[in-house]
Amino acid sequence: MGSSQLVKAKFKNLNTNEEIPCMFNPPSYEFTKTNMWADQTSKGENTPAVPEFNGGKSADLTINLYFDTHITGEDVRTSYTDKIWNLALVDKTHVDAKTGKGSPPQCEFSWGQSWSFKAVVVSVKQKFTLFLADGTPTRAEVTVTLRQTADEDAFPGQNPTSGGVPGQRVHVVEQRETLDIIAAHEYGDSNYWRHIALANGIDNPLAVKPGTRLALPPLGN
Repeated sequence: MGSSQLVKAKFKNLNTNEEIPCMFNPPSYEFTKTNMWADQTSKGENTPAVPEFNGGKSADLTINLYFDTHITGEDVRTSYTDKIWNLALVDKTHVDAKTGKGSPPQCEFSWGQSWSFKAVVVSVKQKFTLFLADGTPTRAEVTVTLRQTADEDAFPGQNPTSGGVPGQRVHVVEQRETLDIIAAHEYGDSNYWRHIALANGIDNPLAVKPGTRLALPPLGN
């Protein structure tokens, strides 16, 4: 029987190498990519000339996270959310030699072996929704927007046969794991083993060897 332990998403402060685990994996995340195009004039024509490409802007990744410490009574801020909040604050221990000023640290968001995103924090929003009698917050919703600092060509591929698709995860097969076990863990239904087999071009699901990297596309893809 393969391991059923859920791989946790995490942040990493690249200035200090401190890792910040997410209490729960994000239920969703969203990528935004913008390109810069300059309009070209075309006198006497009904439509303008093809715009000139002036380069791409960094991609943004927005993540929704949830934290709950009500059972233990811990302050959810000091246990979890403050560490993410601090990624948006100036790190005074790392000062630019030219300006003499600090800046917020670069960070990396990763989820197992499937993909990672090196970035800086553009915005972070915290919403507290549950409290102890003394006002200590024990439940929080956190929305983080990250801006890419490394070209995606430098990222490890997410798909074993291509450069990867945002939203698609990768699973490395362990000893005694079968496609139906992986499907039950990843999608909540063992019948989705065919979905995995089709995405990876597998003709014989019993011949998948440990160490094989499997693409796990979202259902519906």
